[in-house]
Amino acid sequence: MEKHYYLKRFLRSMLSVLLIMVIVFIMVFSLIPRDNIFFQDTAIAKLRSKPDQLLEYKLDKWQRLGYLEYHTLGNYCALRYEIGSAEIMECAAGNTSDKDEFIAEYTAKNFTVQTLVESKNPIAYRDLPMVQRIFTWLKKIIVIDNPWAVKDANNTELKRNISVGTTPTGGLAIKCSGCTHKYLLYTDTDFPFIHQNIIGFDLGQSYPQYSGLDVLTVIFQEQGSGVQRDVTYETGSTGSSAINFGTCKYKPTLDKMEMSKFSDHYADCASHKDTPSMVATSFIMGIFALILAYGIGLPVGLAMAKGKEGLVDKLGMVYIIFIISVPSLAYICIFRYIGTKFIGLPTVFSTYGPSDIRSWILPVISLALPSIASLMLWTRRYVADQMNSDYVKFARAKGLNEREIFYDHVLKNASIPIVHGIPSSLAGCITGAIITEKFYAVGGMGKMLPDAITNYNNSMIVALTFMFSSISVLSVFAGDVLLTWVDPRIQLAEKEGRS
Repeated sequence: MEKHYYLKRFLRSMLSVLLIMVIVFIMVFSLIPRDNIFFQDTAIAKLRSKPDQLLEYKLDKWQRLGYLEYHTLGNYCALRYEIGSAEIMECAAGNTSDKDEFIAEYTAKNFTVQTLVESKNPIAYRDLPMVQRIFTWLKKIIVIDNPWAVKDANNTELKRNISVGTTPTGGLAIKCSGCTHKYLLYTDTDFPFIHQNIIGFDLGQSYPQYSGLDVLTVIFQEQGSGVQRDVTYETGSTGSSAINFGTCKYKPTLDKMEMSKFSDHYADCASHKDTPSMVATSFIMGIFALILAYGIGLPVGLAMAKGKEGLVDKLGMVYIIFIISVPSLAYICIFRYIGTKFIGLPTVFSTYGPSDIRSWILPVISLALPSIASLMLWTRRYVADQMNSDYVKFARAKGLNEREIFYDHVLKNASIPIVHGIPSSLAGCITGAIITEKFYAVGGMGKMLPDAITNYNNSMIVALTFMFSSISVLSVFAGDVLLTWVDPRIQLAEKEGRS
């Protein structure tokens, strides 16, 4: 019964995330004018004197982002004639009857057909209905790699199979020919040591920031400079390279340098770099902030509850009131001033980089400050409430000493709601780091959301909302599961036989 409840609860959580995403998708792609996406695109200024290229550039970008469907006479001719033939050249130049047929066909399909100013050739475009755009986006979110994923007309002899082997760095691997990735599953010396490319997610392309890259690649790829190491390539050649072979994807056309290193077309590879990815940076900072918050907030909250109206309690309440009443940006500024002025810590994360512990101190503590206050307040309330309960009075009447009452009864019951909040606290540290990361210039995931909003990077906004909402919703579910482990008396589902 309990397992069925967990499954139902998980499915409801996923449904909640789905509904959130649909709402955000509709808001972003309908309320924000589509021309705004070119706000930070420097190519627009260069194309203003070339009206044909400017229009085609905009239509191409809108099509890539899912706003519309767009066709040119050149593409129309490519479907009819052999590439490089005289017929396709004449057709693309608009000197044949194909031009009139193109106009008639797409006019009948309710496309807007427009003639370019300079070339006089027609183009056709049509806005996609919002329902169709949402369905298309949802349909491609989950991507399962398989031996038939690669479609390359110029490589008809491509083998399609799955085999067991090793990576060039010596890790065990399940290899694939015909898949998008060469290594579906592989091992290496980087945490978590076992990696997979079988199941992936496609949340669209980033634009105008990191143009051409998938948003998840932007968020999950390592940052900084490449880390060189001696490697032996599949062709037998050796050299120093930062290539991460486990990420290699199919590439239709290889240059001479790539052909000397790779024995097949799997040459599109990411690099090992010296700075963690945006997600990893935010996660590391969130974990340490959570440890610090619970390491300080719980003991101080217990001390406040045990010594109500005492010095510790009064000082703790001063801190709690200060954190609650003062805007977060204000106390972060105050704390940074103290840290830089009197301790000599760096003002921004990039001064020393992630490899230096001094870079993490101020951001981690600044992120933990509100969580410390919250834990102090609620620990004090929970423990104080339990100490005034009837069972405590009964225990005193039985002759138990205060230490036994506190540690065997009060603390155990008071810890239940505190433990329940651990996953949500971790989610809050990760998703709530927007101000902290922006203020200290931390290269994490938090600063990406305001940057994406400022630059009208709509795909990035939707992707980050998806990640943040998933973390938040699943953290609530994880808190309930953790609750049943801490206290077996709590049952989330009705037992068999109950109505």
